[in-house]
Amino acid sequence: MGNTSSMLTQYDIEEVQQHCQHAFTQQEIVSLYQRFCQLDRNNCGFISSDEFLSIPEFAVNPLSQSLLRMLDGLNFKEFVAFLSAFSPRATLHQKIQFIFKLYDTDCNGKVTFHDMLRALRDLSGSFMSEQQREEVLTQVLEEAGYAKDSSLVLSDFVKILGNSGLKMEVEIPVD
Repeated sequence: MGNTSSMLTQYDIEEVQQHCQHAFTQQEIVSLYQRFCQLDRNNCGFISSDEFLSIPEFAVNPLSQSLLRMLDGLNFKEFVAFLSAFSPRATLHQKIQFIFKLYDTDCNGKVTFHDMLRALRDLSGSFMSEQQREEVLTQVLEEAGYAKDSSLVLSDFVKILGNSGLKMEVEIPVD
């Protein structure tokens, strides 16, 4: 499974399926493996930042740099686990955990006002001034019961987003 030129065995498929908590069917895993092999142009068993940026939809994503921090150097098993947050079979907790990791830019288990501001800046671009972003984010935090200087942990994100009806799904084409 480490070498992209090899084929997946039934054992490999089941192992990946278990690793991603059954977010994908076996057929979807095979389809993802084929796409992974296409992206791994160097045949080294992982996908580099440059290879991810070769995907036009990824390259124009306003959060691409934050996503690259999470993606660079993933092997196939880790790649599928990363994508599992977007599966319709993923739990709300898995989706919230993904968002938390995306915002936790220094990987210290805490998301600060500045971490959230950075993500909002990436998402809003020039459509909002820095002052507007700060005002909106301060208001959202206050409405959720947090101060601007709060550091949020995963359980805080679960509390805030837990009843949000969050949708994060991608379609995995199966041939």
